[in-house]
Amino acid sequence: MGRRRKGEAISGWICLDKPRGLGSTPAVGRLRRLFNAQKAGHAGTLDPLADGVLPIALGEATKTIPFMTEAAKTYRFTLAWGESTTTLDAEGETVATSAVRPTAEAVAAALGAFVGEVWQTPPAFSALKINGARAYDLAREGQDVELAPRQVRIDALAVVAAPDPDHITLEMDCGKGVYVRAVARDLAAALGAEGHVCALRRTRVGPFRASNGITLETLDALCHRDALLEALLPVETALDDIPALAVTDEDAFRLMQGRQVVLLPRQAEPLMGRLPASRIVSAHSRGRLVALCEARAGALTPTRVFHL
Repeated sequence: MGRRRKGEAISGWICLDKPRGLGSTPAVGRLRRLFNAQKAGHAGTLDPLADGVLPIALGEATKTIPFMTEAAKTYRFTLAWGESTTTLDAEGETVATSAVRPTAEAVAAALGAFVGEVWQTPPAFSALKINGARAYDLAREGQDVELAPRQVRIDALAVVAAPDPDHITLEMDCGKGVYVRAVARDLAAALGAEGHVCALRRTRVGPFRASNGITLETLDALCHRDALLEALLPVETALDDIPALAVTDEDAFRLMQGRQVVLLPRQAEPLMGRLPASRIVSAHSRGRLVALCEARAGALTPTRVFHL
């Protein structure tokens, strides 16, 4: 007999507006305890010094996390000119100084080189692994950390504010794997300046936006009113770019058992024109998410089954 899971079988997403100073993993633990959920996970680490959107999945929603880690993101960040640091942000020790203060016009003119498919060397203080060890652990021990450049995608990068000569604020739309601190490092170098990130806020992860984010204080208030479920978003929230297909009760039963389902021509024909490159679709029955399936040769093969 299987061991019973601790906690409640609660499933859905929370669009947490994470406060500065709280790590992503502790944030997940806090929400898991708050909801007394059996399972929880987050879709994309947000540094403790950053705030903003941290999508947290509970229960069956954890099966859709891969779709969010691949999702496009938006960041708003401020560079402080004059000092470069070991960590490339305000937490590190100063390693270089400069009197150069690039103007907003000079920064805007340099941004074109950072947009598109670009090569970026991740920061030494990052969670990437080198021979099984985290890069930031090696860097904190004083070891030389060499990470290979990798190709990332930056869709847009623009100046949004220049409050004073020592600071400039930018907004960036990007794909997975982009390090804001590395963008700041490389931008400062391109302008012959020194600088570091002094403020960072993530405002979007796929369909999750800061405008509908919820704070820990609000969640605590809902908890006191026994109304936490009001903050829960559907499991399907992470699947907004995935074509949805209604299936019969009989087909839903087969999919739930992990069995393949053959589609009728009237189901398959309109679907084929909407398939993403992954060929993944979501199957629904009576408005309930049943499974994620690979659609191929007129048939659905379940890859993730949901118990909702």
